[in-house]
Amino acid sequence: MESFTCQGRVYLRIKWKIYVLEEVQKELLSFGESGMSLMEMSHRSKEYSKINNDAQKAVRELLHVPDNYKILFIQGGGTGAFAAVAMNLINRTGSADYAVTGTWSGKAAKEAAKYGKVNLVFPKADKPGSIPAESTWTLNPDAAYLYYCDNETVDGVEFPYIPNANGIPIVSDMSSSIMTKRVDITKFGCIIAGAQKNIGPAGVTVVIIREDLLGNPMKICPSVFDFTHINKENSVHNTPATFSVYVMEKVLQWIKKNGGVEAMEAQSSQKKTLLYDAILHSNNFYSCPIDEDVRSRINVPFRVGGPQGNEDLETKFLQEAEKLKMFQLKGHRSVGGMRASLYNAVTSDDVNLLVKFMNEFRKQYG
Repeated sequence: MESFTCQGRVYLRIKWKIYVLEEVQKELLSFGESGMSLMEMSHRSKEYSKINNDAQKAVRELLHVPDNYKILFIQGGGTGAFAAVAMNLINRTGSADYAVTGTWSGKAAKEAAKYGKVNLVFPKADKPGSIPAESTWTLNPDAAYLYYCDNETVDGVEFPYIPNANGIPIVSDMSSSIMTKRVDITKFGCIIAGAQKNIGPAGVTVVIIREDLLGNPMKICPSVFDFTHINKENSVHNTPATFSVYVMEKVLQWIKKNGGVEAMEAQSSQKKTLLYDAILHSNNFYSCPIDEDVRSRINVPFRVGGPQGNEDLETKFLQEAEKLKMFQLKGHRSVGGMRASLYNAVTSDDVNLLVKFMNEFRKQYG
């Protein structure tokens, strides 16, 4: 079993990595018959223009994006998109609703508060790892939009439904869930998604936005974050992250060839079941602190040695895992414990290997 590093975390070796990176390797020194690497080419070249357009087309086809939605590629990562969303949309009424269910939605709300009034639709949850019932939410009828994070990577919480915003445009951060499940795009005003979890390397963020929401950015909004301007310039206002878009386009084509989002969703469900079943049937040696109805399919936090965790056993667990080339299973510093990230890059076979290790570790130390 081999591994690879992505954004500071190391995941199990995967099929699309082999396919995509072998293709990238072949073209690294000469893209097509040009004699130049893609990294040397102008972002206004016909070669890059085709890559840019093909990537947009692939997103549209895979997610069944309607014609009245625009697909943009921006830089700045998810954090940049937090600000971009507010600067493009909050100006409509001056306020926005935020459902804060974890680390990233909390950061998004804090960023948006720089540009307008932010209404938290529910207080901070008394119990981490939960989503308050919608019946308890307090929505502002004058909000420009309702924002939520579809899957909280740090906290292991995933929305099992699309919130009801009573006609207000819904904005969702799908950085870690995009291309892992079917999505009814018509339910959303805007979707943002950093590529680095499921669809490519860091450097490009995908924005899907309904066209009627364009045209009213704040005056202070920089042109590189102005969705209206970026759409007009077809995401090449300035030099984009060309190499990141190039690799992303290859990953999207791989998804298309391997059954599309529907196949990724089926695999995601299988992987989730494998890992959560191993935790459930461990006689409390492993435990997941997240409410069962909102447990993430993608980022699975768990403790070793009991519900509160056993520091010595968790240290030993990480050491033994690393001997098998399973790195970075340590949970986020704010949460502790373990965290397994089951992005599209990780296959069911990979999860079976992890589960086998977990069972053997439990038999030895449980």
